[in-house]
Amino acid sequence: MTENLAEDLDALARELDADHVFHSWSAQSQRSTLVVASGRGTRVWDHAGREYLDFSSQLVNVNIGHQHPAVVQAIREQAELLTTVAPSTVNLARGEAAKRIVGHAPPGFDKVFFTNGGADAIENAIRMARLHSGRDKILSTYRSYHGNTGAAIVATGDWRRIPNEFARSHVHFFGPYLYRSEFWATTPEEESERALQHLRHVIEFEGPSSIAAILLESIPGTAGILVPPPGYLAGVRELADRHGILLILDEVMAGFGRTGRWFAFDGYDVRPDLIAFAKGVNSGYIPVGGVLISDPVAATFEDRVFPGGLTYSGHPLAMASIVAALDAMASEGIVDHAREIGETAIGPGLAGLAERHAVIGEVRGEGVFWAMELVADRETREPLPAAAMARLKSALVARGLLPFVVDNRIHVVPPCVVTEEEVAEAMTIYDGVLGTALEGEG
Repeated sequence: MTENLAEDLDALARELDADHVFHSWSAQSQRSTLVVASGRGTRVWDHAGREYLDFSSQLVNVNIGHQHPAVVQAIREQAELLTTVAPSTVNLARGEAAKRIVGHAPPGFDKVFFTNGGADAIENAIRMARLHSGRDKILSTYRSYHGNTGAAIVATGDWRRIPNEFARSHVHFFGPYLYRSEFWATTPEEESERALQHLRHVIEFEGPSSIAAILLESIPGTAGILVPPPGYLAGVRELADRHGILLILDEVMAGFGRTGRWFAFDGYDVRPDLIAFAKGVNSGYIPVGGVLISDPVAATFEDRVFPGGLTYSGHPLAMASIVAALDAMASEGIVDHAREIGETAIGPGLAGLAERHAVIGEVRGEGVFWAMELVADRETREPLPAAAMARLKSALVARGLLPFVVDNRIHVVPPCVVTEEEVAEAMTIYDGVLGTALEGEG
């Protein structure tokens, strides 16, 4: 490909996008001009060959890295065999995918309901909880994101909920966030205890017999990678059990290697009743999600019709991609690698940045799931203004790194296959940008 042709393709991509593509969560006049044409591992390129280190994993979903050959080959082979099939039929690829997923779940989870993505996984988990319990209310936290469909967006706690509040019977509460504690806590233990007391009061005042489920991200992702303090998730489980309330854990972003574990909740002494998943289960190669259903909930629908379904539930191409992705992650030790690279490279690297740059108020995370919270003043913890964050994001892209920027945070979320050399490269870019792009701030 000639240089002129490559530049022409980039320009054509931008022109077609501007003319015809309607983008999510955007004012349409404010659009990105970044073109992504190809990828491999932790890197992507535009048509002209400009290279970017992908420390966003796109939307924190490319866990296995871009263009893993085994997953690409599995999709190709399945496409040659059967491209689509009705969900009411029996299909081997679907059964194999479900078997792989169940193999990483806690004991007592034998069934998987497949969806098109994470949002409709949440929708169907809520539906199952309501039908199983005979109750209606769903409790979820203010600092959360659960998806963009009817009940999922109302279960979400952030600003995107407010223009979309059409679903019924949702109640929000504050989860733990020690750096900006709602409970005047000074230690992780205090934060956990006081957040649980707050939730207990919410349950009591809402009426326990009216609550179908508590819905939580095991580790809230878009809200800030808020690692739960000791005892919190186990305490929520105890409160739910005390009142006959189901616990739904949203593992859409945190699951399948992102935290260095197959499921994030595996590190927190808790067993949910329903598990929503998507993203990392096949690294987003084909749209897919699902709900892992505990045996008691699944039994509810043995002789009772489950009133839900999707045309593409268990789509063969998606199922083949799941089988290949999970097999590759297991055989190549990718989940263990994510844990180790977090412990030995990402965590220490970010801690070093925090020592050198006062604009970093806090670093938190595990595996390949981290956030730097940026502040204008460490003493007051005033968030870094949006204009400064925008400059920072532009500077990172200009230096060849794709960041995941939310509010006053940079989320450091590379694919699970990232190498020590790539982490070091990213840390150098972060260091340079924090040292120059934000001079006079922080």
